[in-house]
Amino acid sequence: MAKKVFVSGCFDMLHSGHVAFFKQAASYGDLYVGIGSDATVDDLKGRKTINSERERIYMINAIKYVKKSFVNSGSGILDFKEDLIKLKPDYFIVNEDGYTSEKETLCKELGIELHVLNRIPDADLPERSTTAIRSGDNCSLPYRIDLAGTWIDQPYVSKFNPGWAITLSLEPIFEYNERCGMSTSTRNAAKKIWPYYLPIDKPEKLAEILFKFENTPGSEIISGAQDAIGICMPGLVRHYYNNAYWPEKFESVHDEDTLNWLEKHISMVTLWPREKGLDLLTETYINTENVKELTTAAEEVWDAIKEKDFDSFSKGFLKSFKAQIKMFPKMVNEKIEKEILKYSNKASAWKLAGAGGAGYLILVSEEPIEGTMKIRIRRKEAQL
Repeated sequence: MAKKVFVSGCFDMLHSGHVAFFKQAASYGDLYVGIGSDATVDDLKGRKTINSERERIYMINAIKYVKKSFVNSGSGILDFKEDLIKLKPDYFIVNEDGYTSEKETLCKELGIELHVLNRIPDADLPERSTTAIRSGDNCSLPYRIDLAGTWIDQPYVSKFNPGWAITLSLEPIFEYNERCGMSTSTRNAAKKIWPYYLPIDKPEKLAEILFKFENTPGSEIISGAQDAIGICMPGLVRHYYNNAYWPEKFESVHDEDTLNWLEKHISMVTLWPREKGLDLLTETYINTENVKELTTAAEEVWDAIKEKDFDSFSKGFLKSFKAQIKMFPKMVNEKIEKEILKYSNKASAWKLAGAGGAGYLILVSEEPIEGTMKIRIRRKEAQL
């Protein structure tokens, strides 16, 4: 009897990349495809599907590599769990952006082999992704990750000790999940001003416009400026805060050697969306000593990047994350600590994306880690 193979995903706006993935997966056996419901996609991606779940099922079932497709019965990142238990496949296959340690744990519990495939176009076709098709090449709004100094862009932190926050602006090669520390809320605000791409203007000016647009007068919670800066200002940027919402000064790095070096050593792993209603401010330890640890670590990270000193970079990166946790201990819990432990012998340093809990785990490693997502930094020439 043929082996059973299972894959799961959104598979909206079906394209040649999806078909190539199905073809690769079907080489392992009879292919069963579970798709996220319209409600699940809306919750995880923060957008409505282009094609309804009925249309997606219709199209996927028409592909010769697919034995059968169905709508996953659950919700959230593991919306396929009950279906997986019923189907009892031999293999669960994912792409690098679809891998999570939760999937790996579930597969081990059920005796299923998990395989991670690289995205390889078939028949000499160009590489395709839903993200690129939705927005158009070089015509999509960036995301951002924070490397160090997270929280210093809030005056109630920087008033104890001024310092730098460091951000990287990222090309949207993946459609990152909502509530996952990738500045999706600020990016959604940017879409209201610039629906498709950033206009031709000074990046610092665009960042200030976006910051003021998102934080309307009377807002109870002020989103940090680093989100708007990370989206609007390309490359590697650090910004200095001193008891104010907007930074006093900026410094940027755009040379290819440095950006390539960062792309080589930084990767990401999907965890799960931040819990709704999570309030990190219910327990804080914000004081001069702890904030100074945060700002000192950020300076170490910046200096190490400019020197391309991997050991110093990873040490400063981890020190910055530990300083965050020291001030906001609810950022992590036992579940997150277990996920970090899985990578502690593969990575030299790690941190959670953004200022909240869960979302994405950012890893710093000397060599690539199998099953992780690479990043692509937005270059200065690609800011339009």
